[in-house]
Amino acid sequence: MAGKLIAENRRARFDYFLEQTFEAGLALTGSEVKSLRNGRANIAESYAAVEGDQIVLVNADIPPYAQANRFNHEPRRPRKLLLHRKEIDKLIGAVQREGRTIIPTKLYWNDKGMAKLELSLAKGKKLHDKRETEAARDWQRDKARLMKNLG
Repeated sequence: MAGKLIAENRRARFDYFLEQTFEAGLALTGSEVKSLRNGRANIAESYAAVEGDQIVLVNADIPPYAQANRFNHEPRRPRKLLLHRKEIDKLIGAVQREGRTIIPTKLYWNDKGMAKLELSLAKGKKLHDKRETEAARDWQRDKARLMKNLG
């Protein structure tokens, strides 16, 4: 990922085991791009779903652009994701066969000024997995503190 970050799904690492990442473009309207240029978007409770032979971003919130008046967009409309056919087939296969979920992790501008979405193929964490992750994080923090005090 390069460029300016617009929105990040920080909860994704807590709720899911993230396995593989993909970069996808988004099919956006003009008022959506203007709203993103203002740095306003929320992908925290969004996900990507399979619709036919396409992948669609569902429940991502891009607030209306104030100056667009009647030409404005629907804030939570489903948005088509632009990926290569091989990537789409791989994602569809993982969702249907292995029960994976497609989670958006970052929304950003690339070097050319295009809005891009970083998707991750994810497997849901159970409660004990979340506790285990938290315990490991705490131990790493304590270990670093102990090493600092000793050396």
